[in-house]
Amino acid sequence: MTPSDQDRFLRPPIFSPYPQVIAAQSTRNGGFGRAPYASLNLGLYTKDDSKLVAKNRAAFFGDLGFSSDQTAGALQVHETAVLTVQVPGQYQGFDALITQQKDILLTVTVADCTPILVFDPETKAIAAIHAGWRGTVDEIAKKVLGQMTAEFGTQAQNCLAYIGPCIDRNTFEVDQDVAQHFDIPFKDWNSNKKKFYVDLKKANKSQLESIGLLSDKIEISPYSTVTHNQYFFSHRKEKGKTGRMICAIGLKA
Repeated sequence: MTPSDQDRFLRPPIFSPYPQVIAAQSTRNGGFGRAPYASLNLGLYTKDDSKLVAKNRAAFFGDLGFSSDQTAGALQVHETAVLTVQVPGQYQGFDALITQQKDILLTVTVADCTPILVFDPETKAIAAIHAGWRGTVDEIAKKVLGQMTAEFGTQAQNCLAYIGPCIDRNTFEVDQDVAQHFDIPFKDWNSNKKKFYVDLKKANKSQLESIGLLSDKIEISPYSTVTHNQYFFSHRKEKGKTGRMICAIGLKA
């Protein structure tokens, strides 16, 4: 599905056989914000007008059948701490959220980093993961599945996963200081630009597969936040002055 200029979100098709799963990736369109946050900025920690952000969040969550006070999110710090959510709220210091609780929408905010959603149909457990390049290197996706196994009895081979829009292999240009942390399959050297290009989507998919997720149960968004900047916020392309999208997953009772 290609987003339009008014679509607030895309739904990952991989979860469509499970009507109790509410999952979505927001776009930058269909909101109320003004430049440089135009228009559906959902980020609580930007310099945007907080009233417009609240209005955007209410509209987006309402489209999904949730109120703002039914959501869980965090001030993300590009590390690997995982929070088991029992009640809705805004937390600090976590880059991944997991739960088995119904009627709580787990959210992560992104503007180039990789969002990952996970659903375990057997234990009815879900996860929302924020994987920037540091989180990817530190294998946050694997740590999340490990915690889901320890707390909920999740078996990775039963899970479905969605890897959302992010900066991609054609646009994530880095120097050796970043590239050195990635194995050869996940980076290319551009001899003309004297730069490496890193594939965060492929790296995170590989991590999920390494702990037992089946390849055909992992959906990867075709979109790049940089290349498709008309639909998605990009921190890099917009030089830090931009909004944030939300990637969200919840279970309806």
